[in-house]
Amino acid sequence: MKLIAGLGNPGREYERTRHNSGFMALDMLAEKCGASVTSEKWNALIAPVRIEGVPVLLMKPLTYMNESGQAVIQAVNYYHIEPEDILILHDDMDLPVGSVRIRKKGSSGGQKGMRSILQVLQTEEISRIRIGVDHDRAHDVPDWVLSPVPQGQQEAYQAALKTASEAAYAWAYLPMEQVMSRYNIREKKEAQ
Repeated sequence: MKLIAGLGNPGREYERTRHNSGFMALDMLAEKCGASVTSEKWNALIAPVRIEGVPVLLMKPLTYMNESGQAVIQAVNYYHIEPEDILILHDDMDLPVGSVRIRKKGSSGGQKGMRSILQVLQTEEISRIRIGVDHDRAHDVPDWVLSPVPQGQQEAYQAALKTASEAAYAWAYLPMEQVMSRYNIREKKEAQ
């Protein structure tokens, strides 16, 4: 069993915010698999699917971003999932809108949901797909991540979400190096 978790915050007020990029990309992936992530277990919404014959658990933690690890660890323990079989989809303020960066391992980069997961699993050997949401330094971080991407950037943002979902699909059955070379997208930061 592999695990693909999209990070975000539960609740209608957060649905279209930057911080819910992981949820949105995971929903696109679920749709591609003909599933919806609606069953509740382990403080998360889940959907078991098969991607090119590989069993995969799709997950949206309901613990709020900063405690994402609490939901992930329960599924990991239940299915005895190894770190190399875990993929996390999340927003990244250090990347411009439209960017998708795929990494095999590393630190949380300040992303609190990722930090929670790495702490609980006690390893940095967790693959992740980072979805660029940029950061206007004139805004406080909480206000920024809990606001939606503006209309003028929606086309690039939606394209990045779609790319992230396609990369997650490919990750289930292809070597990580192929996924990274095929789906990493670098957008140039706009002058602020």
